Amino acid sequence: MSHGPRSGLAAVSSALLAMSRHLEVRDVLKTIVASARELLDAQYAALGVPDDHGGFAQFVVDGVSDEQWRAIGPLPRQHGILAAMLHEAEPERLADVREDPRFEGWPAAHPDLVDFLGLPIRDGEEVLGALFLANKRCPRPEGGCGFTEEDEELLSILAQHAAIALTNARLYERSRELTIAEERSRLAHELHDAVSQKLFSLRLTAQAAAALVDRDPARAKGELHQVAALAAEAADELRAAVVELRPAQLDEDGLLATLRTQIQVLDRAHTARVTFTANGVRALPATQEEALLRVAQEALHNALRHSGAAHVDVSVERRGNGAVLRVTDDGRGFDPTAVRRAGRHLGLVSMRDRASGAGGSLSVESAPGKGTTIEMEVPGG
Repeated sequence: MSHGPRSGLAAVSSALLAMSRHLEVRDVLKTIVASARELLDAQYAALGVPDDHGGFAQFVVDGVSDEQWRAIGPLPRQHGILAAMLHEAEPERLADVREDPRFEGWPAAHPDLVDFLGLPIRDGEEVLGALFLANKRCPRPEGGCGFTEEDEELLSILAQHAAIALTNARLYERSRELTIAEERSRLAHELHDAVSQKLFSLRLTAQAAAALVDRDPARAKGELHQVAALAAEAADELRAAVVELRPAQLDEDGLLATLRTQIQVLDRAHTARVTFTANGVRALPATQEEALLRVAQEALHNALRHSGAAHVDVSVERRGNGAVLRVTDDGRGFDPTAVRRAGRHLGLVSMRDRASGAGGSLSVESAPGKGTTIEMEVPGG
C-alpha cells in the first residue's frame, strides 16, 4: 500500500510497462487496478469487464483484503454508476457517490465509498470495461477534497493504455486457444492415419486366425502371434501420439500458468464457477508437470460435464519437494465402488495410471450428493 502518490512521467511509464509485461487477461486487470490506485493515491480501486447477462465476466479489486472480499459476497451486477459508465461511456467524478440519484447501495460488508472517479475502458466504440477509484487519500478539510480534474486526466491516459493491454491479452489468449485446437486437429489426423491402418490389419489377421483355428491350428497360431505384434505396434503408435500431445504452452510457461489459462477459458465457457489457486509450488520435472496437467484436465472434464456442479476449484500446493493437485466440485457426487462394479471408470483408471507413471499417487473422495475431490501427489526432482 502506498503512503503517498507517485507522480510524474517515471511513475506513469512504470505503470504502463507493468501492464504490457503480462499477457494473461487476469494479470493485466490486476496490474491496471493496482497501478491506478497507486498513481492516484486512492484507498480503493476496481475494474469490471461486463458479460452479456447483466453481470461481470471479470471483476478485480485492489485495497480490499481477501477476507473482506469473501464477506461482500457475489459479484456486483451492472447497475447504478457502474452501468452508467458501461452504457453511456462517460467519465464519472463525484464528491460523494452515496448522494448520486443512481446510487443503489451495497452489501453490509462493503467498505464505505465517498469520493469517486470512474472511466470506461474503450476500444473504439466498444466498451471493454469500467475502471474506478474511491476515497482519495488526502486531508479532508471542511467541504472535502476528493479527486481532481488532473486525476481524471491521468486516469484517462491509464484507461487508454489499459484498453490496448486488455485487447492484446485477449488476442493472445485467443491465439493460444486456436493453436491448441489446430494441434489437436493435426494429431487427430495423424492418429487416424497411423493407428487405424494397424487396427485394420489387426482385424483382418484376427479374422484369418479364426477361420484357420479348426482346419490348420498351426497356421492359426502363427496368425495370432501376428495379431499380438500388430496390437503392440498400435500401442506404440498411441504412446508416441500421447507424448506429442504435451501442450506447447506447458514447455513455454510451466504448469501453473498453463493451468491458470485453461481454467480461465473453462470459467468463461461454462455456467459453473471454475477457480484456481497455487501456493508455494516450484518448477517440477516435465513428467510430473504433464501428469498433473492431464489429471487436472480429466477431473475438470468430469466435473463440468457430468457432476452438475455450481463451483469447481482447482488448487496446486507444494508438499515437500513435490506438489499436490486437488480438484474439488460441489456436484452430485458418486459412489466410487459402484462405478468400478458397473465397469464405468469416469477416467479414473487413466488418472491413476498417469499418477503412477509420474511416481505419484491418486485418491478419490466422493459420495452421492456430497461432491467429489480428486487429489494427486507427485514427488519433485
